[in-house]
Amino acid sequence: MKVPEALEFLAQEEAAKLVDMEAVTKFAIERVEQNGIVFLDEIDKIAAPRGDGRGYGPDVSREGVQRDILPIVEGSTVTTKYGAVRTDHILFIAAGAFHVAKPSDLIPELQGRFPIRVELDSLTKEDFLRILTEPDNSLVKQYSAMLATEGLSLEFDAEALKEISDVAAEVNQQMEDIGARRLHTVMEKLLEEVSFHAPEMGDKNVGVDRAFVEKNLSEIVKDRDLRRYIL
Repeated sequence: MKVPEALEFLAQEEAAKLVDMEAVTKFAIERVEQNGIVFLDEIDKIAAPRGDGRGYGPDVSREGVQRDILPIVEGSTVTTKYGAVRTDHILFIAAGAFHVAKPSDLIPELQGRFPIRVELDSLTKEDFLRILTEPDNSLVKQYSAMLATEGLSLEFDAEALKEISDVAAEVNQQMEDIGARRLHTVMEKLLEEVSFHAPEMGDKNVGVDRAFVEKNLSEIVKDRDLRRYIL
């Protein structure tokens, strides 16, 4: 290889020698065992409504998954590619919508391993507005960056963001409450025309104000049947 390439290769090789990966792995396992947090999302999907008298089919499979999870939550040794990890002191957090089943539909042993239960409130208009403005990778910044690849400059004013938040909250109230995911469907519909015609647009500066939002979303908010298919 050429000298510049060899220099880079040798530098990486020497740098690797400075790190004891065995010690790093041991330290990582220790941190996981003592301070690890495991989040189990959509745990309601493995909870079967009780009282139907059935002892076969998908309900049995769901209970089987619960029994597979139980030893890990209770405390056991799990084999990973980095070595054995004890789960005795790991914090397990489970979450689910529980539209069909209830937390009490989980097997009693698994319920006992999640003694603290918290019911979350629905997102408000103010929450939606914070989601649109505060995160580093908010939808507003994502769409601005995406349209920037087409040479468009997309700018939202404060009133537009407030109107988008109001629409998302209203649709969640009148239809199924899907939380912050509603913002994605609203934003997609709002910028549908701009995204489609972006390459051939003459005006490369697109301002999104309250009038723009009302123009593109007002009919959807009014027409409940149409909203059922679009949002």
